[in-house]
Amino acid sequence: MGSAQFAIGIDLGTTNTALGAVRLDDDVSVPGALPVPQVVAAHETLALPLLPSFLYQPASSELPDGALALPWDAQRTFAVGAFAKDRAAAVPGRVIASAKSWLCHTGVDRRAPILPFGAAADDDVPRLSPVEVQARLLRHLREAWDQAHPEAPLGDQQVVLTVPASFDAVARALTEEAAAQAGLSNLVLLEEPQAALYAWIARHGDTTATPWRKQVKPGDQILVVDIGGGTTDFSLIAVADDGAGNLTLERQAVGDHILLGGDNMDLALAWGVKQRLSDDGREIDDWQLRALTHSCRAAKEAMLEDAALGESTVVIPGRGSKLIGGSIKSTLTRDQVNAVVIDGFFPMVDVDARPAQARRAGLQTLGLPYAHDPAVTRHLAAFVRGQRPTAVLFNGGVTRSAVLRQRVLDVIAGWGGGVAPVELPGADLDLAVAAGAAAYARVRASNKGLRIKGGTARAYYVGIEKNELAVPGVAPRVDAICIAPRGMEEGAEANLSMELGLVVGEPATFRFFASSAAAARDTDVAGSAVDVARARDELVELAPIEATLPGEAGAVLVPVTLRSRVTEIGTLELFAVEVATGTSHKLEFQIRGD
Repeated sequence: MGSAQFAIGIDLGTTNTALGAVRLDDDVSVPGALPVPQVVAAHETLALPLLPSFLYQPASSELPDGALALPWDAQRTFAVGAFAKDRAAAVPGRVIASAKSWLCHTGVDRRAPILPFGAAADDDVPRLSPVEVQARLLRHLREAWDQAHPEAPLGDQQVVLTVPASFDAVARALTEEAAAQAGLSNLVLLEEPQAALYAWIARHGDTTATPWRKQVKPGDQILVVDIGGGTTDFSLIAVADDGAGNLTLERQAVGDHILLGGDNMDLALAWGVKQRLSDDGREIDDWQLRALTHSCRAAKEAMLEDAALGESTVVIPGRGSKLIGGSIKSTLTRDQVNAVVIDGFFPMVDVDARPAQARRAGLQTLGLPYAHDPAVTRHLAAFVRGQRPTAVLFNGGVTRSAVLRQRVLDVIAGWGGGVAPVELPGADLDLAVAAGAAAYARVRASNKGLRIKGGTARAYYVGIEKNELAVPGVAPRVDAICIAPRGMEEGAEANLSMELGLVVGEPATFRFFASSAAAARDTDVAGSAVDVARARDELVELAPIEATLPGEAGAVLVPVTLRSRVTEIGTLELFAVEVATGTSHKLEFQIRGD
């Protein structure tokens, strides 16, 4: 990456994808968004700030040849972006949306061709995996960038790709796999709420009229509320003083994965329209409901952004050859949007409110595992657990609505005796994550500027079984080797020079331990050892990892050394590097919240 000229941030969102950039030799400018060329109509392309995360695959006779051509690909036969999003209301069976939500769905094979989900078996639309859809979106960004910057290919730049704070290890790995398929192998993952905060810091630098250091003070708790199309994420960032009069930021907590966002609101509105049509004797099928959902999305966004708009028309395409003549029109009113979206998804709740947990049926239809309770504010109450955020930074397309932002502030104010938290003025809510990721990429490359702290809360150890003579009734002794001292920061690595034997080619169990007391011990140093039996009161054993590492079955132990790394998204990676070949085997586990 020595030839990198740009710091790049990519927000691969459920509803929209964006790309932010700033030159690495520019320490002052706020990262900006790169307009992305995309098909907006047949034979028409336009560069837009956002690339909608939709993929459209037309039938062979649906469009004339070359209708989906791009400046860099005259033979393109599918479309991602604005045109794909527009086609969703007319031909929902040929449009793939919310692939990011499917990427984190543990109940399906995410490498299998399952999208568009729910399409009829006899449809001729090609099926794609969630990983492939994400790869195509990222490949489109790379191609657009490379055409605009042939002297600085995207794959050679400092690239940071954002993911929800709540993504599990598999979803993160699949995101990296999709990026690699798109030609972006050298990148770093960053949590979306943190990226939004980096964007706020970059926009309110020390030379601006409203520097961020003047907007917060030591002791403040910044709540990042990120509500996008498919997910809701909460993060809590503490403001502290480093003892020398400088403010620091430290991540305190990250919320659970909540598959709840704008998609749920669109579906709820569509069901309301469907019921009203049914009451009038007009029934629509599941295919038409999907089209109606996309139409409701556009109507909802229009009314939430324009307070003067009292109602909006939604159109449901007909079935069969006479699609136009058979279409059905209905309306969404502001009262309906308020009742469903504001009161249904953002109700006023007490601080001790918790999400409802519905008993699951033994048999269910397949689909995305949406949150059982649609009330975002109840999930928020469960996250803060009585704490009083003093400032709120909003992010995500849903929070573009001033009405929804104010409702969240009002709910939090009710928890604090009527004292409302300060709303931090953010950047563009659609582009902040991409811009913030680019800002972080610049900080990371230069090692200059503020970084949000979030070092390990405990020291972490891996269990090493001693090779000793077997004694009846006595289990082999185990040493715990420190692989991450307490406070080890994101991006930091530790190399352990000791040579160990690694089991490959057959199932093996890897034991891990953690200790909060280790900060006061001399064993809280990478590579130091402690006897597990003697330190039983100080070590807490974590869930083991069962793995079969590649290698010849039944082979002798392979000599390895260990290397550990704490990632920017709160995982601890342990690499066992073969001494003879340099081959690396990786184990990974989540340490956030310990």
